Order: sequence, then structure tokens, then C-alpha cells
Amino acid sequence: MPTGAGKSLCYQLPAVVSEGTAIVISPLIALMKNQVDQLNAIGIMRIFLIRRSINLRSTNFVAIDEAHCISEWGHDFRPEYRRIKSIVAQIAPHLPIIALTATATPKVQQDIQRNLQMEEADLFKSSFNRTNLFYEVRPKVKNESKKALIKFINNTKINAAPYHAGLDSHIRIKNQDDFLNEELDVIVATIAFGMGIDKPDVRYVIHYDVPKSLEGYYQETGRAGRDGLEGHCLMFYRYEDIIKLDKFNKDKAVTERENAKILLQEMAAYSETGVCRRKFILNYFGEMMHEDCGFCDNCKRERDTFEGMDLLVTALEAVKQTNERFMIDHLVNVIQGEVNDYTLSYQHDTLPVFGKGKDEDQKTWTTVIRQAMIADFIEKDIENYGILKMTPKGNEFLESPYKVNLYRDQDFEKMVKNDQTELDIATGVAYDEKLFELLKAERKKVANLKSTPLCDIPRSIFGGNGDCLSY
Repeated sequence: MPTGAGKSLCYQLPAVVSEGTAIVISPLIALMKNQVDQLNAIGIMRIFLIRRSINLRSTNFVAIDEAHCISEWGHDFRPEYRRIKSIVAQIAPHLPIIALTATATPKVQQDIQRNLQMEEADLFKSSFNRTNLFYEVRPKVKNESKKALIKFINNTKINAAPYHAGLDSHIRIKNQDDFLNEELDVIVATIAFGMGIDKPDVRYVIHYDVPKSLEGYYQETGRAGRDGLEGHCLMFYRYEDIIKLDKFNKDKAVTERENAKILLQEMAAYSETGVCRRKFILNYFGEMMHEDCGFCDNCKRERDTFEGMDLLVTALEAVKQTNERFMIDHLVNVIQGEVNDYTLSYQHDTLPVFGKGKDEDQKTWTTVIRQAMIADFIEKDIENYGILKMTPKGNEFLESPYKVNLYRDQDFEKMVKNDQTELDIATGVAYDEKLFELLKAERKKVANLKSTPLCDIPRSIFGGNGDCLSY
């Protein structure tokens, strides 16, 4: 279920209408505080625990929020989350469990169900498509620190404050409350803040650093437009940041390090792709979208295309001739005729497809294979992470190929050279600033009188028809 779709209600409502106590397990203090504040505001009894034991025998069910933390294949794996089932089973074996997440690929979904022993449980899935969000990626020219960014933003008369690890907890709480109450215009934060905030009218989510995974990116951008109105998700990207993040993984266990590397490769592929960004994201989460969205930077710009029938045939032949048992990197090596330990040990240097694509570079072949996935010619094997398999549509294409237009990836290195002004901001404004400040002050006065959050003032005045929200 995507962010903002009502996951919290799935456990809050049963907890309120049923007897006993519900335990909600969450990885983030900011998220717990935000939910407790919301429940307290409407007079609902609540428990807010961080480091304290509790007797599960008096509990009617357990809710696991951010359940992707259970999976070793997920973007935010937490080993302690894998112990939840065994701990609950020891104390209250028959206690019902509900697990919720906004960011689970098919592989992660399967891993969550297995760990919680819920393979036979009802599974409810909704579309990952947040149609009101505009996705955009721009080249990152400079590498500013959090302090430098805050200073820059404040110099533009935008009221901003930080939220990150190392900041005094009282300051963090104050900055969080100020942002929710619109005393702040911008918060410069780490993901520990962004994942835990339920503020419906966030219009922009800007990533100045590349996230570690597409799951993380999707969840963080999901803070925007939770009221159903347009949200803009802008990310600054440079490949050097991917390399830097990969170096941070060098001390991890081998399996964890390899998984982190795959997640970073997916993030880089998304950033550089010429394909509709929404289509790319949905495909990653196992959801097919056949038409371009028309609401991302790639769909809005003129893209460089090329006829890809022959290249697609070669890519699919590589998948098939290697018996559908390998990842992208190895398939590209086979196509390009790369002689290494793997191609020799599997005797793939003897395949008809070996070296068939040596005239094209590695980036081109990686692009072709990824677009073959988006076109549903090949798919990832859920059981074996990253392994590519043929689909019925792919087999049909091999039997009877037809012309297909593919998109070239963007050259961000070239774009950086042509654009050295990412932090330049226009000084002019298109509204009356004094009138705007008067309206903000009046809205705050009404909010205080009605004891209503600022973002809910339009609904409290005009009702639920949302007429005023369309302007």
C-alpha cells in the first residue's frame, strides 16, 4: 500500500474498537511521536513506548509497521525485526499479527511472509502508482553539506531548520513540531525524519543526496502530496555519490554487501534512464504500466530514441541460452564476449550469442536489458534475487520479432558541464508577499480558534467537498 493510503488506519481503528491493547512495532521515534500526537489530538488513549518491556498476554494483536525491515532483501533490513515472530510466539503463540509496508518488491513480500510464518495469510495489495507526484532528476554539480544547504536556503529568506542524527533531541522535537505547525517552510533532514512525518500538504521533496535504494526513494518521495494534490519529487544525481555509498558497504557481510550493491545499481539505473520514471518505479515493484505517464521529466522532454529490435533479440537470446540463471552483469559480459572466470567456468564462451554484441558498449546493453524488463519480455525470478527469466511475451517476441523503439540513457556527466547553476534561484516572485503573510497570519488565528492543524483549515471551513483545494 503506497504512502498516504491509510496503512496506519489498518491497525489504529481495530485497536480503538476492540478490547485490550494493541502493540505497534515501529523502527522510528519520529514516526511514533507523530502518530501519538495525532491520536492524542482527537482524544484517543494511547501508549508510547521506546525502551520498555510489556506483557503481551494482555494484548489483542501486534501490528508491524515498516515490515520491509524484516527482509534481508529489503532496503532497510534490521536483524532485530526478524526476531519479532519468535518473541511473540514464545509469550502468546496465537496472537494475531498484521504486517504493513509501502515499499516491498515481490521478493521482499515473500521474505516477510516466510519470516512471520504467514504464507497462508490474506495478502492485500494496492497500486504503487502515486499519480499526483511529478518525478524529476537533475545533475548534481556541487556537494554541499547540510549546514551549507541550510545557510543557502535561509539566505533566500526561506525559513529552514535541520533534523538529523547528532542534533540535540529537544531541538529535533522542536524543529519537527515547528515544521508540522508551519513555523518552518523547509526542513533539511535525514530519512529518520522524512519517513516518520504525516504532513498532508508537503509540496516538494528534494533529494540532494542519492538514496541507497529505489524502495527508500519511493518511501521518502511519498511524503509529498498526501492530500491528493500535486507534489514535486526532485533528486540531484551524480554517479560519484553511488560510488561513495558503495564504499560504505565494504565492511558488511558478503551477502549484505552484494545485496546493497544491487540496490545501488537499481538506483543509478533509475536516475539515468530515459524511460518514463513512473513506469520504471512500478516495474521495480512488480507492477506493469503499459503507457507513459506524461507526468515526469522524461515524459516532458524530447528523448533520444533508437530502433532496438535486433538488440532486444540478442539480449533475450542471452537470457535463454544461459538457461535463465544469471543476472544483468553476467549477461552483458556474455553478449560482449568478455572472457573471465565466470564465462569460462560455465562454458558460455561457446554459446552462439557470445560476443554477438561486442560493437555496443556495456551501458547500451544494460539499458536494453532493463527496458526489456519494463516491456515485460523478461522478469526477475522471485526465488533467486536478481536472476532474469523469460516471460511468455518475451518468447513470442523471439519467435516473431517486431520493431521496438528504445530510449537512450541520459549522459549526466555531459549535463553537469552544461549546467553549473543548480543552486541559483530566481529573485523575483509572482505574488504579493505582504498579502501572502497577512493570509498566513489569519489562517493561523483561525487554526488556534478551532484547535485545528493549519493544513486542515480549508476542509474545516469549506467541508469535505474540496472545492477550495483545486486552486
